[in-house]
Amino acid sequence: MSMDLNSQIPEGPLAEKWTKHKNDIRLVNPANKRNIDVIVVGTGLAGSSAAASLAEMGYNVKAFCFQDSPRRAHSIAAQGGINAAKNYQNDGDSTFRLFYDTIKGGDYRSREANVYRLAEVSANIIDQCVAQGVPFARDYGGLLDNRSFGGVQVSRTFYAKGQTGQQLLLGAYSALSRQIAKGRVKMYNRHEMLDVVKVDGKARGIIARNLTTGEIERHGAHAVLLCTGGYGNVFFLSTNAMGSNVTAAWKAHRRGASMANPCFTQIHPTCIPVSGDYQSKLTLMSESLRNDGRIWVPKKKEDAEAIRAGKLKPTQLKEEDRDYYLERRYPAFGNLVPRDVASRAAKERCDAGFGVNQTGEAVYLDFSSAIMRYGREEANIQGDHNPSDAKVKKLGKEVVEKKYGNLFQMYEKITADNPYETPMMIYPAVHYTMGGLWVDYNLMTNVPGLFALGEANFSDHGANRLGASALMQGLADGYFVVPYTVGGYLADDIRTGAIDVNSSEFEAVEKEVKDRLQKLVDNNGSRSVDYFHKRLGRIMWEKCGMARNEKGLKEAIAEIRALREEFWKEVRVPGKLDGLNPELEKAGRVADFIELGELMCIDALDRNESCGGHFREEYQTEDGEAVRNDDDYRYVAAWEYSGNPSEPKLNKEELEFENVELKTRSYK
Repeated sequence: MSMDLNSQIPEGPLAEKWTKHKNDIRLVNPANKRNIDVIVVGTGLAGSSAAASLAEMGYNVKAFCFQDSPRRAHSIAAQGGINAAKNYQNDGDSTFRLFYDTIKGGDYRSREANVYRLAEVSANIIDQCVAQGVPFARDYGGLLDNRSFGGVQVSRTFYAKGQTGQQLLLGAYSALSRQIAKGRVKMYNRHEMLDVVKVDGKARGIIARNLTTGEIERHGAHAVLLCTGGYGNVFFLSTNAMGSNVTAAWKAHRRGASMANPCFTQIHPTCIPVSGDYQSKLTLMSESLRNDGRIWVPKKKEDAEAIRAGKLKPTQLKEEDRDYYLERRYPAFGNLVPRDVASRAAKERCDAGFGVNQTGEAVYLDFSSAIMRYGREEANIQGDHNPSDAKVKKLGKEVVEKKYGNLFQMYEKITADNPYETPMMIYPAVHYTMGGLWVDYNLMTNVPGLFALGEANFSDHGANRLGASALMQGLADGYFVVPYTVGGYLADDIRTGAIDVNSSEFEAVEKEVKDRLQKLVDNNGSRSVDYFHKRLGRIMWEKCGMARNEKGLKEAIAEIRALREEFWKEVRVPGKLDGLNPELEKAGRVADFIELGELMCIDALDRNESCGGHFREEYQTEDGEAVRNDDDYRYVAAWEYSGNPSEPKLNKEELEFENVELKTRSYK
């Protein structure tokens, strides 16, 4: 194990580690906090909550986002909910059960201590958000409501219709706005971080570009927090916002921060299928729909072919001619198996010729039985014990609309199909990235003073994230973890004084940034940035996507190396360096994606096992389930940048399991 991969996990029993750590951690007194500057990059749930909390505590915070407002961060797109072990439904939930489900859901590839802490603080998050006025759904008696999500057998997901991320972000944004108004947070909208500056080995600031004026700026601080989200857009088509990128994390990686488990990417099973080459992003349908929607394909190939040809409607197919394949294969969890399992099962059916849209890459998500079930229940409540089918259907639709209305509306707007009348069509798509910057228990990377929060780090989800845990992790890191742990680091900086941005270190990094941008603008190629991004995306999806194998990964690595060479020869960036230039922004991000894509394939090739979202075709059971290799691969793969993107150095953090038994995941 490398010297720099000390995970800093506290001693003592699992349930006491975080409490003990908080008691032992060094503090910074209020008068000294006023002399300390912290930079927060990104204003999604992790960034907004961290910036607001640190400012409230008295630090001087500078917050950066490339959007025109922190409200536009991609956290806003989360639909289904946020997990917390409150046991409001009295169905046997507990902190330990949330911890266990998360470890098991991640296929035993995450750190016990981090995951337990996440489960422990989850309950506080809900209280904090309710206090901020987040309008969570409530039951008839006024108590907060819960629904189920994949990979668990309890209802622990709190939600606000199908717009939970938006409501939580507005809560965090209001806390942030309060600190901006007080002058404790200085907000830099329309700014993109393009590099990290290290002084004496510590992160001491960033170089950012003002995206409106094109000006390159130096910003100093005693600590830098990266809250910049995931890298799913390496695949070009994903459920991520078009602007989501890896640049901040990748520049940190190039400055010495290890990139952990980059091949662990999540394919979400319920996405609106791809409709053509002209498409530039995909739209997610919330996992909450799997609570009531049943997933199926026709049992007979000829029925699937007739549906694809437009000769047969799904509603015309009798119940006995439908294959509810998740209920058939995984009776204990049914439609609520984890995302990686549901995605591979859909791919298997479509590859076998049972897909239902014109491309053959879609399955049905059907609400008809839920509508009838809810309708009968509602009729009973109204005292009508012999209602007509029409009435049952009408009442059932009203219940479904209350629970999922905006999601149904969104689906209809995009596809022009009414999901109340005909089943939705869905197919897996790239969604979340479990890999990210390596961090220790304090969320600090192996560059002192450089922290990573939320989806930008690797820490809590192992090889697969359970639904509704992304919002939980982002807010846990920002509200309840980093405000403690950053103080332990900053306690040494109370006499440091303001960071001098006129130092030779800042000057050197700024020059590198300017030279890189100038090179892109001066490159007189003949191809657009998107041309290269689409080609990278196709290589990644086909050879490092839902399934990977040795031959495909080796081909992908060779193809990406050739693509990188071609990119720097042939890319054309119109416009100038100074001033507004979205193509220049995009070019820098795609250059980083190309380097990351190669590392993802190297990581996937190196891990000779299947686990969670990393499915190597060579390592599977006869019925297509993942085969882990705990003897050889029970570690975090933390890749170090060597100066050449094609020759990364592998460091390993061995994972210890003292509180859960390592066993084959089964959802049957």
